[in-house]
Amino acid sequence: MSSFVYGLLDKGIIPDFIVRQAIRSLSRTRLREIDHGSLEKNHAAKLKWIDGVKARATIADVPEKANEQHYEVPTSFILSTLGPRAKYSSCLYPTGTETLAEAEVLMLESYCEKAQIKDGLEILDLGCGWGSLSLFLAEKYPNARITGLSNSTTQKAFIDSVATEKGFNNLTIITADVNIFEFPDSTRRVSNPNRRFDRILSIEMFEHMKNYEALFKKVSSWLRPSTPSSPNKEGSASASSLAPPNESLLFLQVFCHRTTPYHSEEDDGWMSQNFFSGGTMPSFDLFLYFQSHITLLKSWYLPGTHYSRTAEHWLQLQDANAKEGLNVLREDAVKHGKPANDGDIQFNRFRVFYLAVAEFFNLDKGEQWGVGHYLFRRAD
Repeated sequence: MSSFVYGLLDKGIIPDFIVRQAIRSLSRTRLREIDHGSLEKNHAAKLKWIDGVKARATIADVPEKANEQHYEVPTSFILSTLGPRAKYSSCLYPTGTETLAEAEVLMLESYCEKAQIKDGLEILDLGCGWGSLSLFLAEKYPNARITGLSNSTTQKAFIDSVATEKGFNNLTIITADVNIFEFPDSTRRVSNPNRRFDRILSIEMFEHMKNYEALFKKVSSWLRPSTPSSPNKEGSASASSLAPPNESLLFLQVFCHRTTPYHSEEDDGWMSQNFFSGGTMPSFDLFLYFQSHITLLKSWYLPGTHYSRTAEHWLQLQDANAKEGLNVLREDAVKHGKPANDGDIQFNRFRVFYLAVAEFFNLDKGEQWGVGHYLFRRAD
């Protein structure tokens, strides 16, 4: 039955209102599946899940799947569905009436404020996507040195082209798998031989990871060790900041469930098979249990309505640019030795993906699944 329905989705012949109803129903099913009946049982299940991910041998299971499903698709197609900043993650809608372009900038500005970024810092954008944050930082902070790390060659090519066009000389993009990557000597500066960062920001990359203990250990080693605080007032945190100015900081954005972490398994259904293979749905409080190498300073919860509005805007743009998008995907399919119709399938899958994100995060007015922001310091 599932394969028959998935075939209909690939053909794009199921009306959107039916797809939306099905997504809401499946989301309710998921809530029932992760509820063990009591706070005691739910907490015990969470701790067992956490022990399991800590015992995993690798940081991520199938990073190549994320590339295949999201990041190595034709750049021109993805860009035709995104806002002008090419932000492929939740945007911010304080009033709910913002345009996508406005919501992109509002979220990017919120990162800068929460991460306490200033000009002149060494900044790593970990999992930089199509460069929305890296390029924003390079423009906003011309004296900062920005490094973006992505697992996708097409993303690097796009970001490099935009940086060249805009004349940014403070941005470097590296293609690598965070599972095994360490910064090589060739990226180190003579004045900074240890290649440590004042700020690391990671936007919706941790959902593709598994062993957070190992990941935080690695990422914390890339943060600059804190220097002794100055005895004068400039060495202390200001009333508006969360850390002294000499502190190196890690900022994360993830989508999350309000209480319960779970894995995205291959047999979970359409989303796991086509867009979230090997993925993880963190709980909002999950990272509290992984503080051996980092220390949480503050967290923020944004209701899922922000992500729902983002996805609705993406869907509107995909439909508005459908002719162009279909042509790009068909040509790409033929280029890779596949039938042109594979481009239609991919187009329809992205439509269903955006529909799913919009309905999933809108459930119960965004109070079931939402967006978590976290600010950490290195636990020296």
